This record gives sequence, structure tokens and C-alpha cells, in this order.
Amino acid sequence: MRSLLTFLGLKAVRLVSLLAAISAISFVLVSASPIDPIQAYVGADMMRVSPEQRQQIAEHWGLDKPPAERFATWGTALLQGDLGTSMIYRRPVAEVIGERFAGSLALMLAAWLLSGLLGFTAGSLAAMKKDTWIDRLIQWYCYTLASTPAFWMGLLLLLLFGVWLGWFPVALGVPAGVLAQEVTWSDRVHHMILPALTLSIVGISNIALHTRQKLLDVLASDYVLFARARGERGFRLFRRHGLRNIALPALSLQFTAFSELFGGAVLAEQVFSYPGLGQATVEAGLRGDVPLLLGIVLFSALFVFTGNLIADLLYRLVDPRIREGRAL
Repeated sequence: MRSLLTFLGLKAVRLVSLLAAISAISFVLVSASPIDPIQAYVGADMMRVSPEQRQQIAEHWGLDKPPAERFATWGTALLQGDLGTSMIYRRPVAEVIGERFAGSLALMLAAWLLSGLLGFTAGSLAAMKKDTWIDRLIQWYCYTLASTPAFWMGLLLLLLFGVWLGWFPVALGVPAGVLAQEVTWSDRVHHMILPALTLSIVGISNIALHTRQKLLDVLASDYVLFARARGERGFRLFRRHGLRNIALPALSLQFTAFSELFGGAVLAEQVFSYPGLGQATVEAGLRGDVPLLLGIVLFSALFVFTGNLIADLLYRLVDPRIREGRAL
């Protein structure tokens, strides 16, 4: 129990340090951006805005102050739980993130589960069928898609299944022109399939190649050779000697893939015009919405950190050596 509390305490210190560093670096980068927040805020009406009105807008959003003072003001509000107000949506940043994340969560969760299951299965099958056509086919698939951008795969699936075959909608998260109360779960799932499939196809490669190599190492060990000598073959050999040894590394890798999943979701949501957190990130960056952009950056860092923390806790739960503090 004491080791667990120490572990969580160290993680909390690291989280605070990480968020502080990310906040400072992100604010410096956003302040150095060539995008004029006031011009992006006004938009097409920029020519109709007088210098006095421009000054009033700058004073309203605090853009007339030096960057250091703006960062201090934002940081003070952040410590009080206030992420600020979005310049695009004119709403609290926390509300915008919560609303958009609800749309992205189902998409990322479906893609995460699908890519993990398919990748683990493909990697295990490739290792069990080493040097056969199955193994070569899976490796070719993984190496080909490992460098495939998510937006390119999304465009390809959109063109094939959305435009040519017409099986799935080409954009949005719900049918256009339908009232919110009339949208069903089947409608939402139907619009989510192509974005989730895009993230899944691209995300299979890492987990499959990693699982294949780990299982090959296990199959070459002495205790597996002894099991083969006793007549164990096929799925029984994999279940008794391979599954447990490769499950933990695969699980850890899958949880650490949260950062890649979030980055891929940004591109996929742009391709499919899916109303999620990724699309809000792009809008905030292009339109100079500093409070929203910083809030999303902090939230994404917390999201990735949580994934890594869950992986570490699962390791401690399953592996008694880590739980007892002998293999930290």
C-alpha cells in the first residue's frame, strides 16, 4: 500500500511539472504565431472595423497587454479552475472542450479497441506462422501502413466507401438537417464508422509488429522448447506459454499510443468534418483562439498522461514483482 501511495505521489509531481512546462512552452509558441488574433476574430469585417474598435477588442480579450502579463493572468485563472473564454465560441473553454470531447471520445475509443484487438491478433498470428505467406502478408501490410498519414487513408476510404459506393456519409457526425432530438444512435454510429476505421487501420501496425517480435522471443525460449518437446502445439502452446508473456507489453504499448491516437483524430476529424476535439483544435489554431488552444493542449497532455498511468497501474496489478517493488 505504501509503495502504491509513493508511486501515485511521484506521478502527481510529474503531472504538475509536465503541465507547467507545457503551459509555458505552448504560450510562447502561440505568442510567436504570425496569426493576428484580432483579425481572425473579426474575420471578413476587418475593413469595417476602425482603429478605436480594434483597440476595444484588444482590451476586451487582454491582447493589448505584454505576453508575460497575459500569461500570468491566464495562469492565475487556471490555478482557480478557470480556463478562460473561447474567442470563437464566446463560451467557457471548459464547456467547449467537454462538448467536443464527448464527440471525440466515442470515435477514439472505438478506434483504440479495434486497432488493439486487430493488431494483437495479427501480430500473434504472424509469429505463430513465421516465414509463411501469412507472416509475410501481415508484415507487408504493417510496414506499408506504418508510414501512411491518417488524412490520406481517410481520403481514400471517403472516396471509396462514401463517394463511389455510397455506403457511408461523407461528412459530419449526424445527418444534416435533422433535429438533435431526432438523431438516433444508429445515425451517430453510421457517421462514425469511416473515421474510426481510418484511425484503426493506421494504428494496427505498431501493435502488430511489436507483438510479433515479442512472441517470437517467447517461442525461442527454453521453456517453450521444452513444451514443444512434450507435444504442445498450436493454440494450446500460445495460450499456455505465449499469451501472458506478450499481453503486458502489448497493453502498455496500446495505452502509450494515446498521443498518436489523439493526433490522428485531429486529422481524421478534419477530413470527415467530424465535430470533435480535433476539429476544434484546428479551428483554434487557425483563428488565433489562444484560450481554447491552450486549454486543449493541457487537456490532451492530461489525456495522454492518464493513458500511461493506467498502463503502469495495470502492470502493477498483473505483475507481482512490480507490485512488491522488486522490479521498479
